[in-house]
Amino acid sequence: MELHQLFIVLLDISGYTQFIKRHRTSLLHAERIISALMESVVDKSEYPLQLNKLEGDAALLYAISDGSSAAARDILGQVRRAFDAFYKRQAGLVEHNTCPCDACTRIQTLDLKAILHHGEAAIKKFRRFEELAGENVILAHRLLKNSVARKEYVLMSDPFFRLLGGLPGEALESRTEQAEGLGSVKVFVQYPNHNEHAPEVQAPQGKPGMLTFAQSAGLLAHMLLRWLGLRKAAFRNLPA
Repeated sequence: MELHQLFIVLLDISGYTQFIKRHRTSLLHAERIISALMESVVDKSEYPLQLNKLEGDAALLYAISDGSSAAARDILGQVRRAFDAFYKRQAGLVEHNTCPCDACTRIQTLDLKAILHHGEAAIKKFRRFEELAGENVILAHRLLKNSVARKEYVLMSDPFFRLLGGLPGEALESRTEQAEGLGSVKVFVQYPNHNEHAPEVQAPQGKPGMLTFAQSAGLLAHMLLRWLGLRKAAFRNLPA
């Protein structure tokens, strides 16, 4: 076990719980969508930032800190690129979707949020796995449960923000959050603008809100064949 000053980053998909709960009948499609979006986010991380583990709808990443403002800015830059990748991937999934299931028609309801923190933590190694431990790791996770009303944001703890050296000229919201068991925590919140990646959702041809005859017939046939046990669910709606 080793103690290090770390950058701790949590990338979390907002709306995951309701998305999965709402889409029980199309759970496999819902999970495939979440996986595709999470993959697009993690793929934007590069040295020194590395993935520690996936936590369902979230990814925990970290980097050993050299205590420099330049390193903090690099971490923030990677997080911003992760937001761009998330919404571009989301737009692509919506654009190429041909499946009328509840999950596939609500991809655009998902958003991304990020927690950025800096502090000392332990890196425990077990075989080929690494585990992060310590109060600062707990704090980063507790900050996911905050009072920010919007579903998409970058939340920076005061230690991270101070190391960053501030963001002159950029719109920020200063807040105080209550972290369970850890007391008051000063944070700074920035709201990304992803309008250029927002998918345009088009209703199917025919009556608004109704499936076309071909879509309805195809869906009924698909469900009947599944009921008879003749084939497994497919994911033709999601591009590779």
